[in-house]
Amino acid sequence: MKVVSSLKSAKTRNPDCKVVKRKGRLFVICKSNPRFKATQGVKKKSR
Repeated sequence: MKVVSSLKSAKTRNPDCKVVKRKGRLFVICKSNPRFKATQGVKKKSR
């Protein structure tokens, strides 16, 4: 899975790609071609 700064290109890779929001993060999920998975908005851990 790739961490992407902008999901605009990741959304349009394949017609099967869907954008899902989970726990404050954006995910691009593609059932037909799983290598198109991507995330955006990963929170950094604070110490």
